[in-house]
Order: sequence, then C-alpha cells, then structure tokens
Amino acid sequence: MLRWIASLSLLLATTLSAWGQTVLDPSLIERVRQLAETAARATAPPNTRVAVEIGQLDPRLRLSPCLQVQPYLPPGMAVWGRSRIGLRCVEGPVRWNVTLPVRVAVFGRAVVANASLPAGTVLAQDQLALADIDIAAEAGAVFTDPKLLLGRALARPLAAAEAVRAPALKARQWFAAGETVQVHVAGEGFAVVAEAQALSAGIEGQEVRVRFENGRLASGRAVGERRVELWL
Repeated sequence: MLRWIASLSLLLATTLSAWGQTVLDPSLIERVRQLAETAARATAPPNTRVAVEIGQLDPRLRLSPCLQVQPYLPPGMAVWGRSRIGLRCVEGPVRWNVTLPVRVAVFGRAVVANASLPAGTVLAQDQLALADIDIAAEAGAVFTDPKLLLGRALARPLAAAEAVRAPALKARQWFAAGETVQVHVAGEGFAVVAEAQALSAGIEGQEVRVRFENGRLASGRAVGERRVELWL
C-alpha cells in the first residue's frame, strides 16, 4: 500500500496533469534551487546576494514515473543569468533525462552611469556612481571601484543607471609599434623577463608580435604599460 502511494506521488510529480501542466515535487524544486544557488555562489564576488527563479518543464514532455530524480548541472552550462539544471531519472522503469530552465540573479554593488553617456565619452568621476544591481543580468565583468574607470573611453552608449561593464569600454593601447617592451616569459617551473621590440601596437588583451635582441620573433599578449605576457 505504501509503495503504491509513493508511486502515485511520483507519477503526479513527473508526468503531465490533465490540464497539460508538468508538476514537480516541491522537495525536488528545492534541491534544484540549492544546486543552482551553490554553483552561483562559488563564483560570485563577496558581499553579493544570489536569488534563483525556477522555471517549468516543457509542457509537451511525457515523463514516466520515477522513484529517484537527480538534479545536476550540465557540463559547460552557465551558472549565472538564464541557465538550465538537468534532471535525470536514476531509479525507474524508464531512465529519462531533461533540463529545467532557471534564472540566477547575483545582486551586488557596482559602478553605473550617472546619466546617459554617448559612445566615445571619456569617463570622469561625476559621471559614475555605485548602485545595487543584478550583476548576472548581462554578460561582461562589472567594476566596484570608480577610480579604475577614470580616463577610460566608452565603446558604446550607456543608459542612465546602466552598469559599466568591460565590453562597453574601448580597449586601451599600452604601447606603439617600435617601442621597447618588457616580455614576461613563463612556462612550467620557470619565469623570466626580457626586453624586446614591439612589431605592432599593443592593444589591451590582444596578441602582439615582438623581436628579441637575438633576432628571435615571438607572439604574446599585451597586458599593461609596455608589458607583454608570453606563455610557453
């Protein structure tokens, strides 16, 4: 009798009801919420708040009864913003595997625009403010210190109260072609610094070719004022 009641409960929790809605057991929903929240907190900055909104399964699904449903984070799936949590039946007559939509918000203080700013604006202190926002709402790193943005130029317009994210900034030019740069060469178990001549302009984060004094050519990444990183 108890086993029949348990099977009936699972049937109601994992199959389409007469009204075409897929209903999940509240305890399973809570496990999904905890999994999504734990994954988000692992990469969230300090002093932030994580909120998880659980979506619904595709109403077209017809799932067989399952004695044990295991939630999991699919490989490569984002843990912030709009994402999905996997649900797989690990004990039942039919082993099914589906995904459940979730939305993960990460609230924290970040630098925002004080007013609407056009593309090309060189940022000044009075154009920036701190506000509590959903960091996960859009792609791109945010900033928590306005001083780090002073003098940076916008690559695109910003609306008032919009977060200043890394993709909204123009890449900086750290050095020009022909300048002498410090090349930080690193590999497994060693790291050295050598001077070289830049063969092209050093744009922030982009690859640049350099020539060492012995004539050897190499490619590295422009990371700072007259600084190149090269990994072997």
